[in-house]
Amino acid sequence: MKKVLILGCGAREHVIGETLLRSGHASRQASAGLGNGVELFVLGPAKNPGLAGLATEYEVASVTNFDAVREFVKKIEPDFVVPGPEAPIAAGVVDALAELGVPCVAPIQSLARLESSKSFTRDLLKKYNIPGNPQFRVFERGDENELEAYMAQTLGGQFVVKADGLKSGKGVKVVGDHLKDVAEGVVYARECIAESTATAGQAGRVVVEEKFVGQEFSLMSFVDGETVVDMVPVQDHKRAFENDEGPNTGGMGTYSDANHLLPFLTSRDLEEAHAITVQVAKALRTETGVPYRGVMYGGFIAVKDGVRLIEYNARFGDPEAMNVLCLLRTDFVSVCEAMVRGELKGMTVEFEKKATVCKYVVPNGYPEAGVKGEKIELGEVPTTKAGAAEGLRVYYGSVDQREDGLYLGGSRAVALVGIGETLEAAEKLAEVAASGVKGPVFHRKDIGTATLIAKKVEMMKRLRV
Repeated sequence: MKKVLILGCGAREHVIGETLLRSGHASRQASAGLGNGVELFVLGPAKNPGLAGLATEYEVASVTNFDAVREFVKKIEPDFVVPGPEAPIAAGVVDALAELGVPCVAPIQSLARLESSKSFTRDLLKKYNIPGNPQFRVFERGDENELEAYMAQTLGGQFVVKADGLKSGKGVKVVGDHLKDVAEGVVYARECIAESTATAGQAGRVVVEEKFVGQEFSLMSFVDGETVVDMVPVQDHKRAFENDEGPNTGGMGTYSDANHLLPFLTSRDLEEAHAITVQVAKALRTETGVPYRGVMYGGFIAVKDGVRLIEYNARFGDPEAMNVLCLLRTDFVSVCEAMVRGELKGMTVEFEKKATVCKYVVPNGYPEAGVKGEKIELGEVPTTKAGAAEGLRVYYGSVDQREDGLYLGGSRAVALVGIGETLEAAEKLAEVAASGVKGPVFHRKDIGTATLIAKKVEMMKRLRV
């Protein structure tokens, strides 16, 4: 019997738990008459109704409360731990649990800087001559007077301002999208420097870099320190409203295609992205002397002449995890164990050749001030452990299960994932389910639609003429 602890309580953690429980370990053990084979435990700041139905034991506590995490780990003695969100990884939970002899499917704190510090990643690629970097500069406290000239003259007014630390996917602002002009860019950059200066133990800094033109995509990889095994590429939609308008969010939805490409990508694009991740994993080991073991999630962009790196995350994406884990055919427990043991080499990791579309239902007012405490109903969508109808999965995020139903928690509430032979079929399933949710909520109806995807394909055709 394998014991696995998940840290976190969102929809990403819900799909991680579901995938662990349908692991090949479970079927082999069950066929031998030895029971389920995988026993799931959860520690998170709130009770996720989906995870609660899967877990043997559920501890409500902050994932960055390491005393609580240690005590729970000592009590249940898991074989390994899967941290879901970035906060505990960046804070050093992997290091803390290593002292207890418990491995985590995530990197140690010094390696997690790949996500927790934008400047660390840019400097790493520059030092080791890894392709994919933009023209950039890291500004620190005292450099503020040079911001305007760099944005206006060096970058020609086409720039991106990135808060150096973690901002839940909302710390990046792009001129023309979130910033009107250089003047607004300078104001935001100064805010980032002041905010990071106020954080204990951190120097104030912000990254200003050139603005890429192209189509973004996510390529997550299983990494054991040397071997890099890619998952299915996914396109995320960060903007809150249809036609990619509005403020940035944690992600309103995602899609992946049945051929394990994306309609606007080429095989060469994926090869370039893979090569960057391989070189980054090698550079991290050279830089720190420690292998990166866990999920390395590359946010890339296909541009006129290839692929560039936007950023890395040190864990599964949310919603991207829903797309790829729904398709994973290989024993997930074995994949996790291979990562933490450095034994991915030679392992075959397979994904179903199907398309997926994930649509998040979110509370009105999200992301600035999402409605809380209001009841929602999922309509005709079943809420069983196995998901919903054939080809449809339901994953719970920021919701509270009470005796009379589900109530909003203020952030992304429910992820509906359609799985089909084509993108059209998958999108239809997800849209019907998302439209059936009743209450003060909304979702992006355009994610995964032929109309929106055609715009992206046409944009890349014009760019690469």
